[in-house]
Amino acid sequence: MLVLGLTGGIACGKSNVSRILRGLGAFIVDGDELSRRLTAPGGEALPDIRTTFGDGVFLADGQLDRKALGRIVFADPAALEKLNAIMRARLRALIRAEMRLAEAAGAAVCVLDMPLLYEEELDRWCDRVWCVTVPEAVQLRRLAERDGLSAEEARQRIASQLPTAEKAVRADVVIDTDRPPEETEALIPALWARELALIDKEAD
Repeated sequence: MLVLGLTGGIACGKSNVSRILRGLGAFIVDGDELSRRLTAPGGEALPDIRTTFGDGVFLADGQLDRKALGRIVFADPAALEKLNAIMRARLRALIRAEMRLAEAAGAAVCVLDMPLLYEEELDRWCDRVWCVTVPEAVQLRRLAERDGLSAEEARQRIASQLPTAEKAVRADVVIDTDRPPEETEALIPALWARELALIDKEAD
């Protein structure tokens, strides 16, 4: 089974590429979905989040107030690292479990769709890595519009990750999504076929 890392800066279009790969038959391990599982009502990470950040990051019904937590951690790198420390081991365990499911299902390619692939050194688990990019000005605009953020809030979130340009340098394949979505979608099948060809070549 080929393990393909998929990463990129926030609001660069990674989720769209992941969706396309799922349609082409990839087994997707979605880091954002797994993180939400850990922080959903009853989630394993919630007690430690409450202990570390207090009741102020929870709504009256006990659900995590993601916006309140985001305002804290994206304005303070030390607070963000505390959150990452709470999530790290739990998230890795879930990723490993999903990879085992992919292997048991006979998947040819398991895609680790992870925004923090390099930051958390998950690239070490990958045979190849794709990175999705856009110019920073486009990234800022997309993020502010998508999440209803101020320009400063958007910059804080972007700054919390490894620069997209650095991720691109380290990746095997770079996909610029500063184009209409249908043009990006048209690029992916050929790149996917190339990955499958690599599997066949290794098998020979």
